[in-house]
Amino acid sequence: MTRWILPALLGLSLAGCQIIEPRYPAGERERVEVIERGTEAPREMETPRETERADRPATTGRAARQVAFPAEEYAALEKSGSAEISGRLLLGGHPVANRPVSAAPVTTYSAEAAEQALAGRAVEPADPRAREYTHTTRTNGNGYFRLGGLPAGEFYVSGSGQDPSTGKTRVVIHQISLSNGQSRSIELSR
Repeated sequence: MTRWILPALLGLSLAGCQIIEPRYPAGERERVEVIERGTEAPREMETPRETERADRPATTGRAARQVAFPAEEYAALEKSGSAEISGRLLLGGHPVANRPVSAAPVTTYSAEAAEQALAGRAVEPADPRAREYTHTTRTNGNGYFRLGGLPAGEFYVSGSGQDPSTGKTRVVIHQISLSNGQSRSIELSR
């Protein structure tokens, strides 16, 4: 399973929706990371080694991260709560079925990934510790989704799919604020 597109989807630094035309490394097609609850990263991936820091060049055809994982920033965040986001993923007015939709907290780390995504570049995989704060689900056959158990805070909600008019993969990101116990409904569309 590849792990680079989710971080690219997480960091849009402006409110509202944005469509991004992703550019994949040569010869590769769309990749979407789905985080399975209860799975654990291998021990050697839990703490990035010094050679995995942002000062090394990207060797994977992806943009190198310039921001190191901000452990203190993430430590201040809750991983779960009582808020909920529901909505629908639409491209060209058509529902996007059976696709991942993710909600990740707005952080300096996710903002960097968004900046790269907005420039049309894939970024290196996210640190596994960041993925612990990401909530993921899939759309149903009519493009509807629901993400429950979210803590209060600012989130990037993202999804992607094939645009029926162009056949190209499109990414939609929406920034949303949640309070404890709040239910919000959004439309991820273009």
